[in-house]
Amino acid sequence: MKNQVDEAARLAVAPAPGEVAGGPPLPPDRTQAILEATKQVAGILKAGGHRFALAGSVAAYAHGVPASLQHDTDFAVLREDEQAVTEALQSAGIRVRKPPEDWLIKATCRGEEIDLIFELARHPVTAELLERAQVLPVDSVHMPVLAPTDLMGSQLAAFSEHHCDFGSVLPIARVLRERIDWDLLRRESAGRPMPEAFLYLLERLNVIEPKGATR
Repeated sequence: MKNQVDEAARLAVAPAPGEVAGGPPLPPDRTQAILEATKQVAGILKAGGHRFALAGSVAAYAHGVPASLQHDTDFAVLREDEQAVTEALQSAGIRVRKPPEDWLIKATCRGEEIDLIFELARHPVTAELLERAQVLPVDSVHMPVLAPTDLMGSQLAAFSEHHCDFGSVLPIARVLRERIDWDLLRRESAGRPMPEAFLYLLERLNVIEPKGATR
């Protein structure tokens, strides 16, 4: 009986699932952890008046693409704003570092990786790209998010013989197909085998109309 009482007492003071003793509840899953880090970084950038747009898989999530987020958050920023963005994050206690690649800087927030990117698949982030961004709620915090055509364009531009994961981009195409300028993306992808192959796959799956089809 005493053992049962001791066990009951231990359970009464033990942290509940998702909590840490002596601390606030932790996010229940990896997706929520990534979203919390995303919101914090976006809040810092917004407060400082820095130009940016959410990119990558978290941007797709913001546009309504179902996802179980497992990777880092991507923010598109202007190269000329690198120092100002770095100082803003560091002032908020977020560690920022420069990797060997010269097209991004990396930060760590709440244990999650944040990439602040100056180029999307070798295409420089421009003021025009950021101006086209749409302000959307990301888990209740509003922030600029790459427009659907720009988001899909960045995914197509990243395809190569060494990186060709059609499966991760297909859900984005399905959900956003009515909001994407496919004719523009076809022109931008002309002569590039991997993006053209993905567009052909979308045609065969009836996600988009065949090239040259009349509407």
